[in-house]
Amino acid sequence: MSEETAVLALCGNPNVGKSTLFNALTGLRQHTGNWPGKTVGLAEGECRHGERSYRIVDLPGTYSLFAHSKEEEIARDFIEAKNADAAIVICDATCLERGLNLAMQVMSRGGRTVICVNLMDEAEKRGISVDIAELERLMGVPAAGISARGETGLDGLFEAIERALDTPEADKCDNICTGCADCPHKAFCIAENIVRACVEKRRSTGDEKQLKIDKVLTGKYTAIPIMLILLAIVFYITLEGANYPSQWLSALLFRLEEPIHSALCAIGLPEVITAAVSKGAYRVLAWVVSVMLPPMAIFFPLFTFLEELGYLPRAAFNMDNAFKKSGACGKQALTMLMGLGCNAAAAVGCRIIDSPRERIIALVTNCFMPCNGRFPALIAVLSMFFAFSGALGGIGAALLLTGLIVLGVLATLLSSRLLSITILKGQRSSFTLELPPFRAPRIGRLIVRSVLDRTLFVLGRAAAVAAPAGLIIYILANVSINGATLLSICTELLEPVGRVIGLDGTILISFVLGFPANEIVLPIAIMAYTASGSLESLPALNDMRELLVMHGWSIKTAVCFLIFCLMHWPCSTTLMTIKKETGSIKWTLLAFALPTVLGFVMCLAANMIMTAVGL
Repeated sequence: MSEETAVLALCGNPNVGKSTLFNALTGLRQHTGNWPGKTVGLAEGECRHGERSYRIVDLPGTYSLFAHSKEEEIARDFIEAKNADAAIVICDATCLERGLNLAMQVMSRGGRTVICVNLMDEAEKRGISVDIAELERLMGVPAAGISARGETGLDGLFEAIERALDTPEADKCDNICTGCADCPHKAFCIAENIVRACVEKRRSTGDEKQLKIDKVLTGKYTAIPIMLILLAIVFYITLEGANYPSQWLSALLFRLEEPIHSALCAIGLPEVITAAVSKGAYRVLAWVVSVMLPPMAIFFPLFTFLEELGYLPRAAFNMDNAFKKSGACGKQALTMLMGLGCNAAAAVGCRIIDSPRERIIALVTNCFMPCNGRFPALIAVLSMFFAFSGALGGIGAALLLTGLIVLGVLATLLSSRLLSITILKGQRSSFTLELPPFRAPRIGRLIVRSVLDRTLFVLGRAAAVAAPAGLIIYILANVSINGATLLSICTELLEPVGRVIGLDGTILISFVLGFPANEIVLPIAIMAYTASGSLESLPALNDMRELLVMHGWSIKTAVCFLIFCLMHWPCSTTLMTIKKETGSIKWTLLAFALPTVLGFVMCLAANMIMTAVGL
């Protein structure tokens, strides 16, 4: 083998640590998580060890090279095309048989193969020891045992890779199970025999404990209540923890407005431009940052903690039957949960769904989960009109918000069912989800990854659309025709529609102008009610409630606002992401229209019912 850069293909079953090993080798920050289906495309990176340079290609996780899904097709085609100098088959030390079955499929294609047994630390905790030397002898290819999370054993892996690269490329082979020549499951038989010879399992209570925990977390009567309790706890911590940081950040950012305005004037810009930039674009941007950053900085680490712990696959398992009855895929439960942080990120996460039909269903319906952009308005209205006072306020808001999430889940299931029996008919695909072992999250890396990969990423995209939106809002609020601002004209035009669904024109125009960033909906409404030409600091909740009541708000208005806030069109960032993921304007328009129509219908029904009972 020449000293040129060698191409290594990482392949293996889902959730065996491929992406973690990829990050350990390359230093890149490909997002990893303790649930299957994280890698849905090809990631590439480079590294160097000793005198050799390597280009690492992370293939999608697959159980087999007999293609049944897009991931299997990608992995199979890459390996069969001999695009790599060696294939590194990563196996789970706690479940070696399944990995060896894939390894033999890779070996049967010819080329150089290295067996990498990952999760050796997990195996040790569970009383499992793997004789790597014996495994290498029986398989006939270099092998190494590692722990990718702890970055141990990597030198041994590189040594095995170098031995493989220094040997001639193997021809295609067909392993034969002695005594089972006619067995249709020869590979499984071989894997079992090899495991018997090189794996020793001591008595351990770890598996029994995990089974007992899983019996509770996935139990028929306990699974859903536990999910709701965990969700309420996450919301409570987020709400209570983000309150004061958000106020402090808002005060800080708004204090910077005057120096920015002065700096723009100092360089000679006209007053009309400086005002539009400082009081329009900058104020809206300040609002988005101060409202979104604190809750995301708390919510995403908590969400990532549950992900790393291994709870999210269990949540998907609990929701699988409901999505099955809706004609969708159980994996949509994972992407639906991701939508609680950001609907755009959830849209990208839909790549884990194999079936194109079911992927579109997920993309179109995931926006029923309220994201961090909608939380501020939901929380404010819940606190003003429905939550308990005093120390119970945070608990009440968290419980009510959890109830809204349940409503969003029901809307997701209903719309998925509607699509599956109409324009997206088709056979439901099979859903295989391996429940990973519980793993203690590494808090430091968890915080860094959640902040860099999620919080700042989402915030950056929101900020990119918030500033231009601020300019538009400022123009509408300050340009007048016959003594009336464009904002008030638009409000009057939408007033009849708003009244029909229990709202008013001001609320509807606020949602329209909040299309680029949902977090500015309530500030726009306050600006319109107070006839202010720009966004101002929101008053205290009691003062805000008095202002809203003075402009006709009632319990009925608050209920309809919550429903419409939960179920209306996705933000511009989410729609652009859906367009990119589907490559179709048709599905993007459907993703816009479906929640909008459902939101109008539900608000209309709520308005009629509450009017009939005298609310």
